[in-house]
Amino acid sequence: MDEHPLEEPGQFSRSMDPCILIIFGASGDLTARKLMPAIYNLKRESQLPTNFACVGFARREKSHKDFRNEMKEGVSKHSRVKPIDETLWNTFQEQIFYHQSEFDDEGGYDRLKKFLSDLDNQFGTKGNRVFYLSTQPSYFPMIIEKLRKHGLIYDHNQEGMWSRVIIEKPFGHDYDSAIALQKELTQHLKEEQLYRIDHYLGKETVQNILAFRFANSIFESLWNHRYIDHVQLTVSESIGIGTRGKFYEGEGLVRDILQNHMMQVFSLVAMEPPANLEASSIHDEKVKVLESIRPFTEEDYKTSIVRGQYGKGYVDGEEAKGYREEENVDPNSGVETYAAMKLYIDNWRWDGVPFYLRGAKRLAKRATEIAITFKHPPGVLFKEAALEKEPNVLAIRVQPNEGISLKINTKVPGPSSPIQPVKMDFRYGAFFGLTPPDAYERLICDCMNGDNTLFARDDEVFHSWRLLTPLLEYWAANKPSDFPNYEAGSWGPQAADDMMARDGRKWRIL
Repeated sequence: MDEHPLEEPGQFSRSMDPCILIIFGASGDLTARKLMPAIYNLKRESQLPTNFACVGFARREKSHKDFRNEMKEGVSKHSRVKPIDETLWNTFQEQIFYHQSEFDDEGGYDRLKKFLSDLDNQFGTKGNRVFYLSTQPSYFPMIIEKLRKHGLIYDHNQEGMWSRVIIEKPFGHDYDSAIALQKELTQHLKEEQLYRIDHYLGKETVQNILAFRFANSIFESLWNHRYIDHVQLTVSESIGIGTRGKFYEGEGLVRDILQNHMMQVFSLVAMEPPANLEASSIHDEKVKVLESIRPFTEEDYKTSIVRGQYGKGYVDGEEAKGYREEENVDPNSGVETYAAMKLYIDNWRWDGVPFYLRGAKRLAKRATEIAITFKHPPGVLFKEAALEKEPNVLAIRVQPNEGISLKINTKVPGPSSPIQPVKMDFRYGAFFGLTPPDAYERLICDCMNGDNTLFARDDEVFHSWRLLTPLLEYWAANKPSDFPNYEAGSWGPQAADDMMARDGRKWRIL
């Protein structure tokens, strides 16, 4: 039997069907920066199907040779393994092709169908297709409708052939639009053929959350309200919005990071043990968590949720401009680049345990961390050390320096020494001596293998939108009056610290 991706994180040992990967929007930044380096590394590690080809689909005129040269430049610059293996690339590039067409051009899809059929004959790919839609979400329905109309998307597992579609976030703009988009897409393909990619789920540390919890009884037995005081989930980015001004003006931080990346990780941390490691079982438990989140009240919008926007400041010693000075941004913009909130899960395991989520652009450093803070032990034995004693904290670092650390309290050697916290630290790279695969490597490989465990299911997306859409509507009706309210290079608005202080807690220093 094929091994499940969660059973041995970081190891691919599966035999995959022949297929062609077609990347729509192949002239965009994502293809050269992430997708082609991922495909190259899969090839380098012999994880691609033996019979494989890749086709870039985009509007710009260029030859196969031009596209290959552009992709080589991208791989050379962005691959996790450098330098590029020239001999391997010279062989591999013969499997890379380019197809020029507008997304709405009927003739372009006819030509694509003929071209893919020719590649099937040349490479023995047997009609199997993965379509990667690296385009604006507004093109998703049209492209999928055209693919179906021209016979490029088949019925599920038709005549031994399969076709699957990977789409990038965001899936919808709010709850209603997500429902509408799902209805449009499922007119032409089944849910089992639709792979909503969230690259955070492909990160090794995120995949290891389930293994860490359920393969170690020492932690799973403590994973509840009796022992845990609170949980913090932080996604901090030091970069600004760069050239994504138009996108951010329409989306904002909640739609860009919180609704997808953070809610997915949050559900993995809080879920119950699944019945097995099948994709459906894991998705079912994640949905139960999202269903159990306590809805926000209007009072919560004022006291338990903070939004912010960065102004001018300094990041890594260099001057950084404020959000409103960025390219294609309204100089009076009310779009958030910071969001922090307190959530409660109304179930037995997490009764009364607050989850604090914060995500932001232009903070002091880039870091993603899950921190589980345990309750203080009874202060009977070490009363004199009460002020020095700190709670035990289990920190799971998703990026950078992927690993896990546990802070415990110990006595310093000596006749009258204080209690002092120390860390037990584990880093994946240092222990295993391997560079973890890039998230896109794992996820592309999983899609080719027909495994959607690490992709978002439709009901997960809907429940996330159901929670956050009322908040976004409240913000839209109540424009912020204090933006910008944190400096670039800081740790966010003072209001976020105040929110924690009211609960007698504080954000972790990362």
